[in-house]
Amino acid sequence: MRRSAAVLRVAVVSLVVLGLALPPLAAALRPLRERVASAGAAASSGSWADEHAFYKRDDNDMSPYSWNITGTYKGSWSFAGATNGSSRFLEFVTSKGDSVLELLSTPTKISGVHYVQGTITFHDVIDKSHDRGVAQIRLEGVYIWPFRQLRMVANSGADGEPLQEEDYFLSNPYHLLRIFSSQVFQDSSEEKNRRKNSLTHDMEKHCNIEIAAKVVRVSSNQNEGEHEKYRLEGLMESPSVDDDGECFSSILLNSTSLNVEAYYNKAVNYTLMVTFISFLQVLLLIRQMEHSNTQSGAAKVSIIMIGQQAIMDAYLCLLHLTAGILVESLFNAFATAAFFKFVVFSIFEMRYLLAIWKASRPLNSGEGWEIMRRELSVLYSRFYGILLGGILLMYELHNFLRPLLFLMYSFWIPQIVMNVIRDTRKPLHPQYILGMTATRVAIALYIFGCPSNFMRIEPDKKWCIAVTTFMSIQAAVLLLQHYLGSRCFIPRQILPEKYCYHRKVEDSTNQPIDCVICMTTIDLSQRTSEYMVAPCEHIFHSGCLQRWMDIKMECPTCRRSLPPA
Repeated sequence: MRRSAAVLRVAVVSLVVLGLALPPLAAALRPLRERVASAGAAASSGSWADEHAFYKRDDNDMSPYSWNITGTYKGSWSFAGATNGSSRFLEFVTSKGDSVLELLSTPTKISGVHYVQGTITFHDVIDKSHDRGVAQIRLEGVYIWPFRQLRMVANSGADGEPLQEEDYFLSNPYHLLRIFSSQVFQDSSEEKNRRKNSLTHDMEKHCNIEIAAKVVRVSSNQNEGEHEKYRLEGLMESPSVDDDGECFSSILLNSTSLNVEAYYNKAVNYTLMVTFISFLQVLLLIRQMEHSNTQSGAAKVSIIMIGQQAIMDAYLCLLHLTAGILVESLFNAFATAAFFKFVVFSIFEMRYLLAIWKASRPLNSGEGWEIMRRELSVLYSRFYGILLGGILLMYELHNFLRPLLFLMYSFWIPQIVMNVIRDTRKPLHPQYILGMTATRVAIALYIFGCPSNFMRIEPDKKWCIAVTTFMSIQAAVLLLQHYLGSRCFIPRQILPEKYCYHRKVEDSTNQPIDCVICMTTIDLSQRTSEYMVAPCEHIFHSGCLQRWMDIKMECPTCRRSLPPA
């Protein structure tokens, strides 16, 4: 009852304001006020029917009864006149900025009047008591659709009653995904605590914040379908309660409603992109596993490199699953993306990780199953320990999230270092190098580089250029190692001594020597590049031994370990 009475009072005040501004309409509004006092008398007099004669609609315009202004409005704010932006409670960094208005409109018992609740968020504003760059004010008021007028005042919910707009916000994917992205990618823990405090607490004691706006329907594009688009043009004033002047200068507001369906489609298209990227990564992993399907080939791959990529996919899986749980209407889309990331992480990358561990592990003939199982448990414990520790580290160092992401995108470096130390030959397939570089950086470029990303994160071109350049340099070094040698960019003066397989052999017996791999005779009178001599003095054809070393790094004759060729 108190809420209904407050609505009626605000409606009456708004109608009176309209009557003062438009004298011909004031007479038409008097029967409405009489109807509020006595609904029966107003109905019997037929004054409400006469009231419709004072406004006319365009025949091409939609019926005003269908004008539902519920939704999210994004636009700009600016000062009505020249001002330095100073105020008693807020300090405006610039003379104009961005604003977001979220409204929930519900019909009342008064025909033509809707009760409206919402919030307005100003960017480039510093609250002097909280020291932050965003100010948010709760609002309530009325929308009078016959005259397309919106009147709102500040409301903090201090009476302890929950606002109806909260239920709307909790089901609005645009609002929920903004909260999710801000908590994951932007806000620090201190800023989250500050957000709990009311920014209008002091202003409500000393200021009357009033907003008067006109609602205009905007023609929609063909891509938006049947979605109705509205524009709010109005003025925000703050007269002081104690007649001590304005709390801040008058502000002009200009906002346009957002198509939530189009925003929903953006989120769905993003999940489709992630799903397609995951499918490509599965194909690339299969190609790489076929390239290194031997024990010698798997031992050339860095286990740290694969583990770092597996941790990245695990984090992406958790993030998409959390977003799907938070935004119920988008659960299927985000859950699909999370599932594909889970497949990449848990099936393919963990399987490849285990194969690399087994290939690089020295074989002991007297080793039992218990020792192997214990070492395998240590491997998994370290992996999942790093996974959970990384989550805690990113939570504690939330303000340095982008440098941490930059560090995570250095996963090619362990493989580059391993190639130089061991002088390995072609451990990674070129398609795997190029494909993984492109797919890994694609999601980061969308989140931090796309101007119209659905997470509403401000683009950071410098960071995007830096991470793209960093990844390109790593991929270029790997390709150079693949085609020109693992140590092609290292000066020879600092390179360690390398065993030479192509050394001259003196044959004093003049007896033919057979290659035990192909079982054909080796002609030692030919060039040294035609045959290779192992450290154990066994001789093989160059092509035969190189193909053998791709499978096993041990002598085919005596089983002694062989150095890199």
